Amino acid sequence: MNTWHSSTKEEILSELGTSSSGLSEAKAEAILREVGPNKLEEKRRKSPLKMLLQQFTETMVVILIVAALLSLFLGKTTEAVAILAIVLLFGFLGFIQEYRADRAMAALNRMVVPKVRVRRGGKVMEVSATDLVPGDIVELEAGNVIPADLRVMESFNLKIQEAALTGESEPIDKESAPISKGDIPLGDRINMAYMGTVVTYGRGVGITVSTGMNTELGKIADMIGSVETGKTPLQERLDKLGKMLAVFGAVAAALIFGVGILLGETAADMFLTAVSVAVAVVPEGLPAVVTITLALGGQRMLKRNALIRKLPAVETLGSVTVICSDKTGTLTQNKMTVTVVDLPDRVVEISSGMLESQSRSEDDLDFALAVSVLCNDATHYHTSDSPSKVIGDPTEAALLIAGAKRGIDKEHLYETLPRVNEVPFDSTRKRMSTIHKVEGALPAYLQKLRNSPFLLCSKGAPDSLLNACEFVWVKNNQVPLDDEWRERILQANSKLAQNGMRVLGLAFRSMEAPSSDTDAEQELVFVGLAGMIDPPRQEVKAAVENCKLAGIRPIMITGDHPLTAAAIGRELHFTDQYNAVSGEMLQKGDEEELMTLARTTSVYARVSPEDKLKIISALQRQGEVVAMTGDGVNDAPALRKADIGVAMGITGTDVAKEAADMVLLDDNFTTIVAAVEEGRVIFDNLLRFIKFSLAGNIGKVLIMLVAPLFGMVIALQPLQLLWLNLLTDGLLGLGLGTEPAEEDTMRRPPRNPEKGALEKKDFYQMGIVGATIAAISLGLAVYYYNPSDPGDLTWQTMIFATVGFAQVFQALALRSSSHSPFAIKTNPLMVIVVVSAVLLQLVVIYMPGLESFFRLVPLSAQDLLISVAAGSIVFIVVKIDRKIFKR
Repeated sequence: MNTWHSSTKEEILSELGTSSSGLSEAKAEAILREVGPNKLEEKRRKSPLKMLLQQFTETMVVILIVAALLSLFLGKTTEAVAILAIVLLFGFLGFIQEYRADRAMAALNRMVVPKVRVRRGGKVMEVSATDLVPGDIVELEAGNVIPADLRVMESFNLKIQEAALTGESEPIDKESAPISKGDIPLGDRINMAYMGTVVTYGRGVGITVSTGMNTELGKIADMIGSVETGKTPLQERLDKLGKMLAVFGAVAAALIFGVGILLGETAADMFLTAVSVAVAVVPEGLPAVVTITLALGGQRMLKRNALIRKLPAVETLGSVTVICSDKTGTLTQNKMTVTVVDLPDRVVEISSGMLESQSRSEDDLDFALAVSVLCNDATHYHTSDSPSKVIGDPTEAALLIAGAKRGIDKEHLYETLPRVNEVPFDSTRKRMSTIHKVEGALPAYLQKLRNSPFLLCSKGAPDSLLNACEFVWVKNNQVPLDDEWRERILQANSKLAQNGMRVLGLAFRSMEAPSSDTDAEQELVFVGLAGMIDPPRQEVKAAVENCKLAGIRPIMITGDHPLTAAAIGRELHFTDQYNAVSGEMLQKGDEEELMTLARTTSVYARVSPEDKLKIISALQRQGEVVAMTGDGVNDAPALRKADIGVAMGITGTDVAKEAADMVLLDDNFTTIVAAVEEGRVIFDNLLRFIKFSLAGNIGKVLIMLVAPLFGMVIALQPLQLLWLNLLTDGLLGLGLGTEPAEEDTMRRPPRNPEKGALEKKDFYQMGIVGATIAAISLGLAVYYYNPSDPGDLTWQTMIFATVGFAQVFQALALRSSSHSPFAIKTNPLMVIVVVSAVLLQLVVIYMPGLESFFRLVPLSAQDLLISVAAGSIVFIVVKIDRKIFKR
């Protein structure tokens, strides 16, 4: 049925076998089994076979394969088989790493599944969007991404942004009435809501008519081919480094080839040697190690409740200089509790259990709470494990719970005061109102309203709400709101806010007709103030101190009252000021004032989404790398603008999550700091691996270039070079990529993202270490080399053994400097790969058959100890080298 827009509600409900109460759980499960999950088919990811074949298309690998085939042609079967075996081994290692990285990222992406509020069996519940089926009744509100194709059943000022689907830039007003024309464009179907579009205003109810690939978005997705994922900035920089090394390798290979030919070696032998040198220069495992380190780093962050949605974010996190954080839920517990109800003539202090113990005759208190319960979008969600869970905004949930403790139940109130219309909240008016029809027997505390046809209930920022009020509700009677009453209410509001409370004003008015125009919000009767506290998270204070030690500036940005924001800011050590900079100050200031405020302000209050953009832009112009948190649909531009957009996983809207680079699964500021630390650790480990690999390769190339000067034309055979590369880049590199954090990880300034992967001092360090490896290996070779006995290969075995052991000691020295190089607990994997590398090196030297295959001779115990001792010199040099350059 493709004419849902022209059908009546009754026809659609009948067609889909459902009702306004929703499907039963059993029926929904049966339909899900039949139609499948509500999701678009994933982009065709690279098949494992293609992934495997691509490992053998890299330039260096192709050269090796050509070299192996040439060896076979020249009759050097042993070399050909060995080279092909190592090529296959490298290929399979690369495949395993890329496959794991691909699987890891896919698993992370699958976790970003929004929750949907549906009616099933007459109850409202939250289900995963993938479990949505045709016939499900879905409740919508501002910030939701439409989870499937829906026919709008109820619309309360519902507006949906459909630009992604229709190209229409303005949000579309949605209606529930059927459209008589059957064949009309999607953009004209104003009673339909399509998957992937966004609710920008109001709320509504829709019935699911199509899911998954049957939706309009699904049809488009079916036509779109797969899109290759681009490289991250770090991978781009390393790619350039790789090309530079390839050129260097080619030059070194040409020199080796030329020198060998001049010294009388055969062209075939020298060709293989030259190719091996070229390969020794380039760390083949680098791209795979980078990908797997970033992807597994993302998984480690997930364990710390930070879900990375975009791979480059892992790199950028290590460079963050400013964290702009929302207050509610991120810095606080997001467990709003009503602690004070300030009535016009008295204050009711509420501690735990006091609401239930209040006298039942307190009609003025009950009246105020009833207004807060009626003007409320939160709902009770009854389940077997949680009989009174509340779904909705934390502030509204607190009001609902406070009312329930006095026996004021929303569902019961709605039986006699059903909601018939509303004026939704917006950031300009800073309030919302609901309109209710008065019918049936009202509770005793609402008897004064029994003759009113309709009742408007309003709640919002007290200063804004007071402007719309002309009366005050005192002892169940309305009296004019004069200057004295106004001053008393504003003072009460200020006092509560200074104590860090969220304060909401409550008001009502009787109406003759249910108008939803903002003009209805006039001549209101002020009922009282509800003061709520959202306690700060205890762990945040330490996280803020960690930020400051790490050279990161924490900034609080909130929509709350300036006094509330300042109180929380002082408690959590964001600031020692008693005032916060308001959004109004930002709007009035010129460019220069804005830059000054951005430099000096740590707490912003009453900030609009537009103000957030201003703050981010000002900070970025000052060279800051900004992480920004957000949860609302209007935060999406700021999340995109920030260097790292951080969405709230619990309270965040679907739009915010889509716009973000990272999602906090626990909405906790501490998690952002933990993610920044993890980002720094990942980058440290990548640099550690790069420096280790390149320094070792410099050493091998120097050995090959200098050895002919001492009569040793081919210092290391092609197979020996390839084996050493496999041992270092493959095994030891993997261990270095998993090192734990340094002690000073969060006590040093952030990394400059504009700088390349390696600095000038890094090249000096690598040169010193590479030269040391070459010097000690060649020194032993010259000592053991006997020109009169060319068959004695002890000198070559000593080079081979010493380079291997030197790189083991080099890897140990490059480990996290805050832990012992030989510590097992800090990184068990490193210990395993070091032991494996040493054992494999000994097996190649001593196992019968293998030593001749690699053209080695078994070393005596004394020679082996000399080789190990010589290799350990590198450990000392690296440690001294690091200390000198650190100073």
